[in-house]
Amino acid sequence: MHDAHRRELLGAFIRAHRARLTPARPGGRRRTPGLRREELADAAGLGVTWITWLEQGRDVQASAAALGRLAEALQLSAAERASLFDLAGRKDPRAADHTDGLAPALLALPALVGAPAYLLDHAWTARAWNGAAAALFTGWLDDDTSDRNLLRYVFLHPAARDLIVGWEARARRLAAEFRADFHRRPADAVMQALVDGLRRDSDLFARCWERQDVLHREGGERRFRHPVRGELGFVQTTLLVAAQLEIKLVCLAPA
Repeated sequence: MHDAHRRELLGAFIRAHRARLTPARPGGRRRTPGLRREELADAAGLGVTWITWLEQGRDVQASAAALGRLAEALQLSAAERASLFDLAGRKDPRAADHTDGLAPALLALPALVGAPAYLLDHAWTARAWNGAAAALFTGWLDDDTSDRNLLRYVFLHPAARDLIVGWEARARRLAAEFRADFHRRPADAVMQALVDGLRRDSDLFARCWERQDVLHREGGERRFRHPVRGELGFVQTTLLVAAQLEIKLVCLAPA
């Protein structure tokens, strides 16, 4: 999307939502419904000229703090607020807290899948999994394991090296895939602590992180060398949850 087109969409979005609001003091005749720009500016604690230029699609730099005040003044829903920030090309600071609590319906998703399946949060820690996944991922999802983070398992747990066929190549790819998520939330303290710990404890991760490689998370064939069941092949598919796009449901269908 060209910047000019994005600014036009942003301006139309703000105008439409301003028109939906009821003035606190409606007195006098109004040529158009909703709040005047001056009233919106006053409610948001922002300049009238700034809002005017935004609505006109001019090249205005909008900070996250100003957009947050504008969203509150416009009384936007969560989805509408997300659209405002998307159109403005800014990250919403509130979005960093979305994974603090997962709905029971999300946690139940892996149990609906017959093949190995697990649910990862934004920092790639498993929050739910089914019995097939627990049976496959020895040392990570079994009952006596306390650390459920996928990256720490792959880079630090000896069992991962034995289980994952082509372990080093797979580990390198995971680091590059995680960096894409990390760049979306550069101020997230949990993700930063995870990266700092892995750089300290894993020479391979430190080298991977230094390279600055970034990859989209893709599916494909995955092979494992299970200590009991022998070599196993799967086709991996990763699904994103619409309500919380940082949550991933990873499914491994038998190849």
